[in-house]
Amino acid sequence: MSLSPLALSDVPLASASLLGPLALFALVSSITPGPNNVMLASSGLNFGFRRTVPHLLGVTLGFAFMIFLVGLGLGSVFQRIPALYTVLKYAGALYLLYLAWKIANAGAMEDGTVRGKPFTFLQAAAFQWVNPKAWVMAVGVVATYTPQAGFFANLVLATVVCGIVNLPSVGIWVAFGTALRRLLHKAWAVRAFNVTMALLLVASLYPVALDLVR
Repeated sequence: MSLSPLALSDVPLASASLLGPLALFALVSSITPGPNNVMLASSGLNFGFRRTVPHLLGVTLGFAFMIFLVGLGLGSVFQRIPALYTVLKYAGALYLLYLAWKIANAGAMEDGTVRGKPFTFLQAAAFQWVNPKAWVMAVGVVATYTPQAGFFANLVLATVVCGIVNLPSVGIWVAFGTALRRLLHKAWAVRAFNVTMALLLVASLYPVALDLVR
């Protein structure tokens, strides 16, 4: 017996009324300040746009992959083993503090170069798993904007939409940092920018700090 192909109209994808809010959520969440954007702006300043492209792509594709895996059930693992999420959250906070220290001490550009190296694609993709903001966004996408009817197809669609919106949104921060590269020629100005970015990165950890004092 042969099976007839499934018509696209039979696949219960998210309605257009839900795709709009999803795209808006992805835009607002992606373009507002957070660990990824602070680090991308700093990388744009210190290394330029071209050398930051692997970092940029790692953020977008790593985050999209994170949404997909959370939707497939990784989130339920943390519900069954809350301690695992707690360990990941605080390990991520410590890692962010380390990155803030490295950004603050990146040093000034000399003859168009700077000490250190930009994030690789894999480093940026792996970083999403210790980024508190990325977790909040991924869980929000799956819980709020992914209908249960035809869940897998909707999850794929939500992942693609978020990836498409995220890339130019975070790319703006790389462009911002790169533009400042042309303006900040004094060592003290580059140092001040790096220290400011480091402080913003530390400030992005305020939800973790609130958990500690509760």
